[in-house]
Amino acid sequence: MRIIGVLWLILIIFGCEQSRDLPTVAEVDLNRYQGRWYEIATFPIRPQRYCIGTYAEYKLNKNGYIEVYNHCIDSTDNSVKDISGKAFVETAGDNSRLLVQFFWPFKAPYQIIALDTVDYQYVLVGSPNRKYLWILSRHPQLAAITYAVLVDRAKMLGFPVEKLVLTKHP
Repeated sequence: MRIIGVLWLILIIFGCEQSRDLPTVAEVDLNRYQGRWYEIATFPIRPQRYCIGTYAEYKLNKNGYIEVYNHCIDSTDNSVKDISGKAFVETAGDNSRLLVQFFWPFKAPYQIIALDTVDYQYVLVGSPNRKYLWILSRHPQLAAITYAVLVDRAKMLGFPVEKLVLTKHP
């Protein structure tokens, strides 16, 4: 399982050059953001090639960072692929811009660019270089209209949304 994380890390390291700014949401309540988020769609990356049932769990740690756990099932053999890491607020006072770390000392940007600020039921997360994009939901399914709005937002921000692949959930 760790080899998957290493491959993912290599992709992040070589794909994380900063490009034009990515506008993020004004504020994120990290207490409400905690919990499980199901991946609805993403730009495919090799370590998740055959993944289904993908989700992430976030938990605030008393030391000020967020514990991150990513999980999926390899559809070729039903084995679990998972990895744990940490997320840190990038700049004090702006917790919509996080840095995720699965292997020290490398950190990758995780920027919240759209969020259901009323119920915290869906979120759009991307990287400033527009190479990584995730649509996440508290449930394995997301209303088609909500999905379309999030895709439009990503397109407006310069993401190549034609690369989005829907995540299957058993």
